[in-house]
Amino acid sequence: MGNLLNNGFHLGEVVDFLGRSNLVEREFVLKMQAGLLAGHSLSGILEDLNFSKNVVTQVALVDFHGNLAETLRLIELNLRKNLKVRRKLVAVATYPLILLLFLVGIMLGLKNYLLPQLEGETNGAILLVNQFPLIFLSLIGFLLFLIGLSNWFFRRQSAISGARFLTKIPLVSNFVKLYLTAYFAREWGNLIAQGVDLRQICQLMENQRSRIFAEVGSKMSGELTAGLNFSETVQKRQIFTSELALMIEYGELKDKLGVELAIYADECWEQFFSKVDRAMQLIQPVIFIFVALMIVLLYAAMLLPIYSNMGKVI
Repeated sequence: MGNLLNNGFHLGEVVDFLGRSNLVEREFVLKMQAGLLAGHSLSGILEDLNFSKNVVTQVALVDFHGNLAETLRLIELNLRKNLKVRRKLVAVATYPLILLLFLVGIMLGLKNYLLPQLEGETNGAILLVNQFPLIFLSLIGFLLFLIGLSNWFFRRQSAISGARFLTKIPLVSNFVKLYLTAYFAREWGNLIAQGVDLRQICQLMENQRSRIFAEVGSKMSGELTAGLNFSETVQKRQIFTSELALMIEYGELKDKLGVELAIYADECWEQFFSKVDRAMQLIQPVIFIFVALMIVLLYAAMLLPIYSNMGKVI
């Protein structure tokens, strides 16, 4: 859509082209056409099509900064990067998980067929083989419990409180701060570049579907009314990188705040996806090391009793 809009097509023509090209499902196109005929905004149409709140919020802000083609291009770019990360995560995790499941099957077989023949033998490896299925299932149950507890916890908290909590966790702090900084800086940069003043921006933020976007807008609105400037209100938010407030001051001094925020947002996105890529490269070796340790213990469980019996014979 972004490419077609950049080439001079209006939104209705873009939707007609999507329908004729069969690039998307027919039902998808029909819903978009019905929404346009009914006078709905593009953000409202995308919300009806169950797009994520972040995408809907970014498109909704286009009504005020008017840069629809560039916004769609950036959304597409980020979605492609997210899809690439998900595919890499699946690729990284698939083979080790197959090995782990295969290992669990071997452990079950040993528990049912080998261990009954080794009654009276006791060593750490045999105990691990005997208890491994229970340990494995308990670990899965514990992880599912943690996921459910986390969902319950974050739903009871405000979006800002949840994000602040995540920024205090060492392993995920940088990821959260970079993501939120890039997300907010991009939208603020677009709006400021189009001449929208800060108070209007805060009002727009408060009316958006994204919880954290609306809550930050509400907080900033109150602080601006109390006499704080833009950089001071951002500095009070612990969910952003420390450099964001400095970039705002620098942009205000140069009278190019919108441009500077857009450039900084691009830099934050690059850092975010670079860190995610490095994290993906670390996950697979850790899983392989764990599987290798289990295989070593498995061999120990099989061979130690044999060597023990050989010693008795000798």
